[in-house]
Amino acid sequence: MNKTLRLILGDQLNSNHSWFNTVDDSVVYVLMEIRTETDYAQHHIQKVVGIFAAMQSFATALKSKNHQVEYIHLNDKGNLQSFEKNIENLILKYNFTHLEYQIPDEYRVDLILKNLCNSISISSSAVDSEHFFTTRNELGDFFEGKKSFLMESFYRSMRKKHNVLMEGDKPLTGQWNYDGDNRKKLPKNHKPVLPLVFDNDVSKVLEEVHKSNIKTIGIIDAKNFVWPINREQSLQLLDFFATECLQLFGSYQDAMTPNEWSLYHSRISFSMNVKLISPQEVIARAIEEWEKRPNEIEYHQLEGFVRQIIGWREYMRGIYWLKMPEYANLNFFNNQEKLPDWFWTGKTKMYCMKDAITQSLNYAYAHHIQRLMITGNFALLAGVHPDEIDAWYLGIYIDAFEWVEITNTRGMSQFADGGIVGTKPYVSSATYIDKMSHYCGSCYYKKALKVGEKSCPFNSMYWNFYDKNEDKLAKNPRIGMMYKVWQKMKPEDKTALLEQAAYYLKNINEL
Repeated sequence: MNKTLRLILGDQLNSNHSWFNTVDDSVVYVLMEIRTETDYAQHHIQKVVGIFAAMQSFATALKSKNHQVEYIHLNDKGNLQSFEKNIENLILKYNFTHLEYQIPDEYRVDLILKNLCNSISISSSAVDSEHFFTTRNELGDFFEGKKSFLMESFYRSMRKKHNVLMEGDKPLTGQWNYDGDNRKKLPKNHKPVLPLVFDNDVSKVLEEVHKSNIKTIGIIDAKNFVWPINREQSLQLLDFFATECLQLFGSYQDAMTPNEWSLYHSRISFSMNVKLISPQEVIARAIEEWEKRPNEIEYHQLEGFVRQIIGWREYMRGIYWLKMPEYANLNFFNNQEKLPDWFWTGKTKMYCMKDAITQSLNYAYAHHIQRLMITGNFALLAGVHPDEIDAWYLGIYIDAFEWVEITNTRGMSQFADGGIVGTKPYVSSATYIDKMSHYCGSCYYKKALKVGEKSCPFNSMYWNFYDKNEDKLAKNPRIGMMYKVWQKMKPEDKTALLEQAAYYLKNINEL
């Protein structure tokens, strides 16, 4: 009798996959909690526990629909702690004749499963995960023969192809992109909507993780785990975003303020990245809400959100599959420094860094501008090796999987790819941070000071970055103005800035 084993990865919890349309007694689904997946990076404890809790919930839901499920828990006696060994063991134990899997999103896992299929004695096949708008190779095909990979042109083609916010072949309202309307600072006395959080009890999962002595970072409240761990909660969070947050999402998507970890962001990236919900239904829900309340939800709030999902997310995945594995070794500036120690504790006198890092340790979450223009900005100015910053981002955020993490950090944030993803490095002095946040007024360092004991480290390090990388950046048309400013400075002012930066970089762990 033919028997099929189907592997479901921890980020493939898609209950709408065509696999589950029929119940077949000759098909067994396997999910496994294994050390090779917990240990390839040092992850946030909430990430490890969240994925395992979601996997367990998914397996229970499959069983309730009469599917055959083999679930391998972290500390099960027979757990051989790798995909290969566990699958080989299951084939022998149950006499499976065929192995199937959904194509993984990470290059590392893709390689593991391809090698496994070449080594086992039974037939095997792979199917699509049925989650994304695009195939792995679609972006590469779209940009074939082109020198640059402009996200905006890809985004427009996606809107057309999938008929999202379109009127025939023209964009609804006649304008494609409203990014210029979405850069507002939060008004001083504005109190954002309280975030919807869950009170999942994941203490049993946590106990098993602790028993295994897995090295993790961050903290967790196991009795009140705030993240969604099943489809129902994920849809609830999406609904909350649409009804309570969408109307101000666009305006304040780049804003930062102390002690407000959620603001108007959707926080559905974890649910989407483990496939509890799909990008198609996320966009449909947001558009549905805007259509219901066009007088309350301005169009630019919606467009900014849609662009993140159908544009940026799909674009980053396409770049990943086009450029890996070489992408993981790119280091355009040849940066070599280690991350400051306080990236793991949040214990720094820089208020913006302290708030963004502490929030990340507490919630396994920070929004895109905190990642790009606070922690990422500092790491780039400090000359941190891209491997170091990759490992930190991949580990600390609950939504971080390599396909979306590495293109955002090594590309967008660190410009280590030399401009494949971004057209310029995203660096700034205190001026931008003060413009978009409420950090600077309460900081130990003074935003207006460029040199001296309490001068903001971002200021001198900013000019040091441009000076150090002039040979690589001076001809970049988007930053030529900065070099004109730098060239017009008095020699003594330049020297003072570079000396101040050198002092801060030498004493980086004391900042």
